[in-house]
Amino acid sequence: MSTATHPTISFDIEIVRADFPVLNTLVNKYPLAYLDNGATSQKPKQVIDAIRRYYSEYNSNIHRGVHHLSQVATEAYEHSREKVRAFVNAASTKEIIFTKGTTDGINLIASSISHLLKPGKEVLISSMEHHSNIVPWQMACEKSGAKLRWIPMNDKGELVLDEIDTLINENTAIVAIMHVSNALGTINPIKEIIQKAQAVNALALIDGAQAVPHFKVDVQALDCDFYVFSAHKMLGPTGVGILYGKEKIMEKLPPYQGGGDMIKVVTLEKTTYNDLPLRFEAGTPNIEGGIVFAEAIDYMENLGHEAIEAYENQLMHYATAALSEIDGIKFYGTAENKAGVISFLIEGCHPYDTGFVLDKMGIAVRTGHHCAQPVMDFYKIPGTVRASFAFYNTFDEVDRLIAGLHKAKKMLS
Repeated sequence: MSTATHPTISFDIEIVRADFPVLNTLVNKYPLAYLDNGATSQKPKQVIDAIRRYYSEYNSNIHRGVHHLSQVATEAYEHSREKVRAFVNAASTKEIIFTKGTTDGINLIASSISHLLKPGKEVLISSMEHHSNIVPWQMACEKSGAKLRWIPMNDKGELVLDEIDTLINENTAIVAIMHVSNALGTINPIKEIIQKAQAVNALALIDGAQAVPHFKVDVQALDCDFYVFSAHKMLGPTGVGILYGKEKIMEKLPPYQGGGDMIKVVTLEKTTYNDLPLRFEAGTPNIEGGIVFAEAIDYMENLGHEAIEAYENQLMHYATAALSEIDGIKFYGTAENKAGVISFLIEGCHPYDTGFVLDKMGIAVRTGHHCAQPVMDFYKIPGTVRASFAFYNTFDEVDRLIAGLHKAKKMLS
């Protein structure tokens, strides 16, 4: 048990937790303490009920039918698009593209801007990126002859921006940077980086998968060209994500995929593509996922972005202080500005073994390289133990984590 005191909570955590059925699960006869929210969030009953309603009451394909069910489903799907638009403050629903997830959105842009990539051009990422914001750009550069460059990071897990004026130059075609590190929790200074990109007429893509669950994002205030994120990280279903893209840019880009719904006229000789946003939404989408994403947004907004951010920051600071009392612990990612994630190792304990022992006590954490292997290579470690938080976690769960780690250390070291 930590000697730290539990801060005051600004909302009723027990009422919130009652909305999440899975939190009543027993794991090895222990109550589940789910601290793997960086991988995916749990779903409230409001989202689960919305999935059931769709399949029970108005399951139909969208945009294609004059019959009642199709019109109801289409209206719900487009209502969700408007919810997303307002959620990130996009200027128009034309700028909101439904995708399969963050990875799909990045791949879409990497493919659609291929005409801008050629020998002599550069793509700039950071050294802390998730694999989904590394591999697509490696593939694009290999095909085009463009060069991939990256912003280095320091021991605290912060980007080293001293060389940014050299790294972002007249050869830069696009800068693709994560808003928040999934492996370290670092909140990157993306506004400054976006402005540097704009100064040389380079595009700017932001991976917001780990940002939107934790604080309010305003794409117009950021002035980025593209912003991508996933529903499943913020209470929604898997298999659906969002690509925000400025209308003036997206309307000039070629489609990523061909098929139904992304066309106006098709003959055997030629196809005329549809208007935004449908031009980038080929085929039958994850209709259920798109529709119920609105329920996830409603849930977060009813609780309040400021309340979520404040509580999660309290939880993270409490956990950091409590973890610091464990002998032999080493933190990875000690940036001043962080969100949602604490990564660490305990001397003498392999991260996988630590996670295995914790699981036996009903505590779910993530172990490994977290799809950020270059980060682990930087620190010369095989991986970390990662505790990642959501607003339905409790200080008591943190105390259980601390007790579990003491037990793991005793068993393993």
